[in-house]
Amino acid sequence: MSNLLIAASGTGGHIFPALAVAQQVPNTWALKWLGVSNRLESQLIAEKYELITIKAEGLNGNYLQKVIQIFRLILATSTVYQQIRKNKIKVVFTTGGYIAAPTILGARCCGVPVILHESNAIPGKVTRLLGRFCKVVALGLSTNVKYLQNCKTIVTGTPVRKSFLVSQPLPNWVPSGEGPLLVVMGGSQGAIGLNQMVRAILPKLLDAGCRVVHLTGTNDPESNRIIHPNLIEIPFCDEIPGLLQHADLAISRAGAGALSELAICGTPTILIPYPQATDKHQEANANCAAQIGAAIIIHQHEPRHRALADTTWRLLEGRIKKIKIINDPLTQMHKAMKTLAVFNADQQLINVINQFIVD
Repeated sequence: MSNLLIAASGTGGHIFPALAVAQQVPNTWALKWLGVSNRLESQLIAEKYELITIKAEGLNGNYLQKVIQIFRLILATSTVYQQIRKNKIKVVFTTGGYIAAPTILGARCCGVPVILHESNAIPGKVTRLLGRFCKVVALGLSTNVKYLQNCKTIVTGTPVRKSFLVSQPLPNWVPSGEGPLLVVMGGSQGAIGLNQMVRAILPKLLDAGCRVVHLTGTNDPESNRIIHPNLIEIPFCDEIPGLLQHADLAISRAGAGALSELAICGTPTILIPYPQATDKHQEANANCAAQIGAAIIIHQHEPRHRALADTTWRLLEGRIKKIKIINDPLTQMHKAMKTLAVFNADQQLINVINQFIVD
């Protein structure tokens, strides 16, 4: 039996692409998942696959903190080494992030091949440092190639879950009516800055008949401050494929996973890159969509500023007023967004992994 270890932890941007690959794993393979306790994978993965947890974190803070973190990295690498040996792992697949460092190092000590998937337009720190130790670095976007000259790379796109690849109904809890549907999402951990910007523009849109589903995340202290029959605010939703397939417009952070899902659904989008993202990788992701007319970038600003309000109204005004517009911008954005979509990224990655499976 071919034993595969998937290492993905922390945020939806790392977990959901890995989950999409896991869904394509043949029944003849045994699959185990490496994660960190008390992170998103404990909710999404534990019921589906055997979850092995380790202690892992990034290298941040002052000198003393980094020394402690390096010591923990060594311990985590030792734990990964032991788990690979214990479970007779043949291949490791990881989607990056801080869990990838001990995973790649532990696998290398065992002589087990690693396939690393990098979804962002600018590769993360672990990919830049340790990608050379991987058999293949699979890329979500071709712009990454120039940063990884010492790695064997292949462009596969970023996989999305099966539910995105088939037509889904609009969830029955979405506000009813004929007004355009706006979906707002800030990522699996939420985005308070984005939420504040959106709430400042909602009254005019809601009163004009626009329907809004706002995925706020779990850490927003102002949730449900606005009460309106055309507005639904919820922390998290597992019916995002149905929302995005039927949305007239989305407002979103610019994580690579979210961008892939938006592309598959062809959803016109206003992207608000997270300003503190490492290496400004969300800005680079957003530029990939904006350059072909699939999205409009609005930088995070104070709620009283007008950039988001003016752009959102300009895009939705025709559908709110039911005016037929020649060269409707939302239609043009939909067509452009579809050109970013890669529908078989999960199968491409399974094919790459299969090259290194040795029975």
